[in-house]
Amino acid sequence: MMKTLGALVLMAVAAAAVTTLAACGGGSPKVALVAYSTPREAYAELIPAFQKTDAGKDVQFSESYGASGEQSRAVEAGLPADVVEFSLAPDMARLVKANLVAKTWDQNKYKGFVTKSVVVLVVRKGNPKGITTWDALTKPGVEVIEPNPFTSGGAKWNIMAAYGAQLKQGRTVQEAEAYLAELFKHVPVQDKSARDALQTFVGGKGDVLLSYENEAIAAQQAGEAVDYVVPAETILIENPLAVTTDAGSSSEAKAFYDYLYTLGAQTIFVSKGYRPVVEGVTGADKFPTPANLFTIDDLGGWDQVNKDFFDPTASVMATIEQGLGISTQQ
Repeated sequence: MMKTLGALVLMAVAAAAVTTLAACGGGSPKVALVAYSTPREAYAELIPAFQKTDAGKDVQFSESYGASGEQSRAVEAGLPADVVEFSLAPDMARLVKANLVAKTWDQNKYKGFVTKSVVVLVVRKGNPKGITTWDALTKPGVEVIEPNPFTSGGAKWNIMAAYGAQLKQGRTVQEAEAYLAELFKHVPVQDKSARDALQTFVGGKGDVLLSYENEAIAAQQAGEAVDYVVPAETILIENPLAVTTDAGSSSEAKAFYDYLYTLGAQTIFVSKGYRPVVEGVTGADKFPTPANLFTIDDLGGWDQVNKDFFDPTASVMATIEQGLGISTQQ
């Protein structure tokens, strides 16, 4: 069956982001990794570390990184993938529905998640505008950098963090939705992915960036002049991982998947700013515990949240974006 033009475009966009780690020769086994935009630096260390293990010896990799939703749709459209990691569970659910990931993907002891994080407020070095709370983001003159929630998984996490924070502060659902509408009046540009938004911010635009904690840490490690604030009310981010059905009986893909849950691999994730899912990982105690941490399940779960907030034609964010003249097309 011929793929639609839109599907082919998605494949082309994602394929353009693919980089081959090493040339495959002599029939060397190969693993195709497709991931959302932010863990690129982590995998730059994880893959060589895996290749030093008995299971990873001689295994070669191709890698593709991009906005979580776009990556998921590209795999659905035919982009080769053996191991996939996305920003949020619905992007994995899309592949389950397409029979590209097993329905049991979330039935390991970690519920299918490989890393965790929280939404933070990334500010200029020294925090010149004194931004420490969600209310500060809607003050006159404050510019907020936030990706487009109809392409970026990170953007969805940010929005639900902002919304849930209002509820945690005792505001009504209507007041929380009104806060989102006001917040987006302060957003001058909406990039496709969390990584693109970070680049926009470190490039000098905006006063505060809504982002993953690990992205803020990555920016600091890269020498960027930023600080970040973990607000008292924020959401727990959980990032899903799976082996695709296209990997078939590939022992290499399964071995790499298993490796990512080892203490060694989780320690590398921690060194890149991610919170581990495995207990006993060195460095895990450096992450602060927000006073009012909540989860997506506290807000109704992703099925309900996607319907209420991120349906491209009739939802809270569709109404807000359309009012601002921003496309909601995925």
